[in-house]
Amino acid sequence: MTFRQILASAAPSKGTVVTVGVFDGVHKGHRHLLHRVVELAGDQYIPAVVTFSNRPITVLRPGTEPSYLTTLDQRIELIKQAGIELVVCLEFTHELSHVSAADFAGMLSESLNMKGLVLGPDSALGRDRQGDLAFMRQQGERLDFWAEAVEPLDIEGKPVKSRRIREAVASGNMDVCPELLGRYHSLTGTVVVGDQRGRTLGFPTANVEVDSQLLLPGDGIYATWATIDGKRHQAATSIGVRPTFGLTQRLVEVFVMDFSADLYGKTVGVEFIKKVRDQERFDGLDALVKQIHQDVDECRKVLNQDRIR
Repeated sequence: MTFRQILASAAPSKGTVVTVGVFDGVHKGHRHLLHRVVELAGDQYIPAVVTFSNRPITVLRPGTEPSYLTTLDQRIELIKQAGIELVVCLEFTHELSHVSAADFAGMLSESLNMKGLVLGPDSALGRDRQGDLAFMRQQGERLDFWAEAVEPLDIEGKPVKSRRIREAVASGNMDVCPELLGRYHSLTGTVVVGDQRGRTLGFPTANVEVDSQLLLPGDGIYATWATIDGKRHQAATSIGVRPTFGLTQRLVEVFVMDFSADLYGKTVGVEFIKKVRDQERFDGLDALVKQIHQDVDECRKVLNQDRIR
């Protein structure tokens, strides 16, 4: 379906209060905005979100390959958890990028029976970002909706933005995630057959294959929680290319502590709590095994403290 057809098919049962955006990660700043949408909708209207499956930059700057903090399914679920009743997902296309702000406002008004529009900080809709707050208020007078913009949520004197979180995760700084994201950064993937080197070293690891668009933390060893069949287990996770073995493929390898069941084909969720060290190259297997023992001990300490907290 075209984006016009998708909007038209939403057919809400009553008027809506709408906000529009990608909402990658659905971080605290996003939830600040979503909670305002819910608050303004009250009992009279339906709180609604129009989100994009891809970031507009992928169309506006061809060749750009951005990474995401969450999958689309996770993003939609998190948006709903924030109290949003209607989520409409559109692909941002060349055609959509050429829709004027006035036409976009008209589509939202007609298809979603929009009675209120909430803009995020520095948000602007439509071609050439014409649809700022002043413009959308003018359109609201014509189409019978009001428009409001929310102030940014600042933490440590800076606005909470997806870019800020992505930069921290990419550098291996997981400490900022609970504060800015509101939860630990996590990945979910399927366990696939690897080269089984970990088994020969006494530390069998699960090679977790994740969506290629998801943001991996920077290379290193992390204290993590691994969720398997709904149960959380302590784990040590390696992100990187395993330089000791001269390999180049970047992998997510999870050693689940005190666990021996077969994981091949299972879905595993990995929550990254803290980076315990950078990736290193070791001169031999003995030195590597000694370091792995130390890594596992350190990860246990971190996770035991996290459990208490």
